[in-house]
Parts: sequence; structure tokens; C-alpha cells
Amino acid sequence: MSSNTLSGAKILLHCLQREGVECIFGYPGGVTLPLYDALYDYPVKHVLVRHEQNAAFAAQGYARATGKVGVCCATSGPGATNLVTGLVDAVMDSIPIVALTGQVTTKLMGTDAFQEADTFGITRSATKHNFLVKNIQELPRVIHEAFYIAASGRPGPVLVDITKDVFQGQAQYTPVTEIHLPGYKVYSEGHGGQIRRAAQMMWEAERPFIYAGGGVIAAEASEQLRALVEALDAPAVCTLMGLGALPADHPNFISMPGMHGSYAANMGMTHTDLIIALGVRFDDRVTGRLNAFAPHAKVIHVDVDPAEIGKNRHADLPIVGNLARVLPKLVAELKELEPSMRDKNAKTRQQWWQQIREWKAEHPLKAEKSDSEIKPQHLMAEIDALSGGRAIVTADVGQHQMWSAQLIRFNEPRLWINSGGLGSMGFGLPAAIGAQFARPDKLVFSIVGDGGFQMSIPELATIVNHALPIKIIVMNNGHLGMVRQWQELFYNNRLSQVELASFPDVEKLAGAYGFKGRTVERVNELSSALREAVNEPGPYLLNVKVSPFENVFPMVPAGGAINEMVLRPPQPVEV
Repeated sequence: MSSNTLSGAKILLHCLQREGVECIFGYPGGVTLPLYDALYDYPVKHVLVRHEQNAAFAAQGYARATGKVGVCCATSGPGATNLVTGLVDAVMDSIPIVALTGQVTTKLMGTDAFQEADTFGITRSATKHNFLVKNIQELPRVIHEAFYIAASGRPGPVLVDITKDVFQGQAQYTPVTEIHLPGYKVYSEGHGGQIRRAAQMMWEAERPFIYAGGGVIAAEASEQLRALVEALDAPAVCTLMGLGALPADHPNFISMPGMHGSYAANMGMTHTDLIIALGVRFDDRVTGRLNAFAPHAKVIHVDVDPAEIGKNRHADLPIVGNLARVLPKLVAELKELEPSMRDKNAKTRQQWWQQIREWKAEHPLKAEKSDSEIKPQHLMAEIDALSGGRAIVTADVGQHQMWSAQLIRFNEPRLWINSGGLGSMGFGLPAAIGAQFARPDKLVFSIVGDGGFQMSIPELATIVNHALPIKIIVMNNGHLGMVRQWQELFYNNRLSQVELASFPDVEKLAGAYGFKGRTVERVNELSSALREAVNEPGPYLLNVKVSPFENVFPMVPAGGAINEMVLRPPQPVEV
């Protein structure tokens, strides 16, 4: 047998090493045993999670914290199907991960064999692309294509389903040196004429407004965004997925827009005459009622994915390209035009900035405090003070997610990791695991609700096994908080199946896994409890009992325009 004849499992591991994979999050099973046997002798680190869904979430946390491709692995049948939620989550938020799944042997496919599922068919709409490998000769090419597709253009998840006989088979291994995908086009540079016209439109606008999203972070274009903001001196907002793309302490940063965005952000989006949309998709949580969104504005839309341009909002000037390549060209054009254009509309732009500042002062996002109970906003403000805008914060979905986004500063990209488009409960804790593996130098907070936390409790074992110093902060209001908020406001306060009783004693729960935890109920204990958690060298579980009926404001009701915000709780009518 030739010296470069290897099993399919070893070929796979060779390919992963060539792709620079340092860490895999997975759970073994019968079909993937050949892979795990080979892994025994390879330096690739494997993290054993306690549920396959969490392997996908952890891979996302790793990818979001680094920009690298995250990798997860599961066996055939239920192992593979348990990945699906994490794959859809990654599709919605454009996160590059490669999922490796086992499949029954080729001759058993279609026979309803033990732990057989049509993983390829099931995940077709759950991935950017997927592969089924039934021939060992195709394996190296497929693996490298999977990584290329996941990371290039608009990032996303790619699944590779590999039959057991491919894992076990033997073949000559020849490294793949180039990728050839003639039907797959990535647009990078942007059209020069369109870029110049965009710069001209920006100088001509009286009320320009920059609307930046997760695409800025995916393109590693945060510095380029900052240069554009400063060259134009325009107000800027970052979406839920884009927080940190422009530092929160930058004078031009307004806040997050949308359903739970600030008053200033939403009023700015409503009254602007030019939206400069960068790596965004005009999703419903930002736009509100679409036919009322930015009614006076022309739109410049820059995105690497041509399918997003014009999908929800017509683009008066579309630019298809990678933001890291397009924005420097745009800034150069702005500066070239500046001598002849800088005085145009200068007075109206000053008035525009004055109006933005008035809106910010009129209804600021603020951390409410109480002497009798811990307000969720107070909790987020305390975490923000400890973070200093530099810690990684993960969240899943719900009230805790929105308060975190509103009140915690992110002064760097890749610090805010949350389930945006899909809104997956249980995301926050496993995502923190991936992020902490990716960035061991960073303080990592996992802010979770008492609902989502209980979907991820088994991963406490993973955290302990690897001594990950994650600070798990449970914002415990005793309810499925956002569902309760909607029932209160829009369903006549008929609270149905939203109360979460029997939450575990966290000191005992953490102690059972071998680390520290405590519950905080008093306002005067909150600050010291958080400092104790941060100062603990290992993991820490802090259960914070907050006001049970606090609602997230501002809030745009479903079907409302974004300037139709509910800014505060309904006030009692004086008789």
C-alpha cells in the first residue's frame, strides 16, 4: 500500500488541517466512529458538547468571535437532524460554518436503515450549500469547496454528509491546490461608475444617514466604515447584527434602529433624504411597515449578495461588492469631490445634526433603577460598566437580548454574538463556549433568560470540563419575558403558558458541576455580585432576579411604522 494511501477519515482530517481548523465541536455516534478513531492520533482539538444543536451554536460562536469558519460534527440520523436549527440560524445571520455529518453506508441508503435520515434533502434549505459524498475520490475536493463557499461572498453554513464506507475506504491522497467552481460567482470590487455616483449623491444629500449591518463585520470592514462616517460626517446606526461595526463611543454613532431601537435612530431613518445601506437586508425588524419606511429617502445599497439588493426596498443606486473593497474607493471619491462639494448643503447638514441631537436628548436609552427591585436595565448598565465596551457578550433571544443591545457598549466588532434572524432560544450559552475557545484572552459574558438557559443547562458540563471562565448571567424574571410582553400589550394581558416556575437553585446547580454560583435579589448586592463573578478565575453562574413585569421600550408594534414607537408603559389615567 502506498505511503500516501489513507482512509477517508484521515483524508478528511488532513483537509481540515490544511484549512487551518483548530477546533471542532461535536458529538460522536456509530457512523462517525471511523472519524473519531482517526481523530485520536491527530492534533485537531475536539470539544465534546452535550447536544448536537449546541455544537452548531458553539461553532457559530467561534466563527462570530474570529471571522474564521467554525466546524461542527454529528453522526447520522438524529445527530444530523439535531444540527438543523443551528444551520438555519447561521443562514439567517450569514455565519460561516462547515457541518460534517455521517451517513449510513451507500448500499444501505434508502432502506430505512438504523439511524438513516435524508440529511442532504433535509438541509437543502437550511444551508448556503450542501454536499453528499459517496465516493472517496471526491472527498478532498468537496471539503475544500465547502470551506471556500462558507467563507466567501456572503458567508453561510455548508454541510458535508459523508457515508460510512467513505470514512472507512482507502484512497491515494492528493492535496487540492485550487478551487474551481464555474457556477459560483463572488462579486468583490463594485462598479467604479456607481461608486463615483454614490459619492456625489452623498454630498448632494441634505440629511444623509448611514445604516450599517452585519455585512460590515462579516467583511472585516469596520475600519473602512469608520473612515466613511468621518469623511462624510454623517450620523450612523448599526443593526442588531452590526453592533460594534462602528464603536459605540464614536461621536457619530446613534444606536440600534428598529423594533426596539432608539427614538433618535428611528426618527433619523424616517426623516433622512438618503439612506446609505451597508451590508444590510432591510429586514422587517428594522423597517417596520415597509411602505412607511424612510418615505423621503433615496437609497444607496452596498452588499456582496446581489439577491439582497432591491429584495425589500428599491435601491436607487445599487453597488454589488465586498464592503472592505468598496468602502475605501467610496471614501477616495468623497475626498476627491470634497473641495467642490463640501459647502453644498452645509447649513442644512448642521441643522440635521442639531435635530439628531435633540431626538437623542428627548428620549435617550437609559438604565432605569429602583430601590426596591432590580431593573433589567440596571443589570445591563452594571455589566456594561464592567465590560468597558471590550468584553464578548452572547445572548439568545428575548427581552434580555434587546436590553443588552440597547445598553451595553461594543467598541470593537465581533464582541456582540446573538441569534438575530432566527431568534433561537438556547443559543447564548453554547455560543459563549465557542467564543471563549476562540478568544481565551477575552472576558466572556453569556447573558441569558431563565427560559433559554434551561434549554442549554447540559453545556455547563462542557464549560467545566474545559475550565472556561465564562460568566453566565441569568436575567431571571420568572417568565418567557418577550412573549409575556406581547400578551400583555396585544392580547389583553391574557397570560397563557408564559410563567416559568421551578427554576433551579443555582448555587446547588453550579456546585453539582463543581463551580460557583449564587442568586441575587437585592439591588444593593448586584454590583458586588457581578464583580465577584468577574474576579472568579473560573466559570460563574449568577442568577439575577429582576422585575417580573418590566417591558422593553421603545417598541414598534407589529405592523407599525418605525416612527410609531411606544416609548414608555401606558400611564394610568387620572380621574
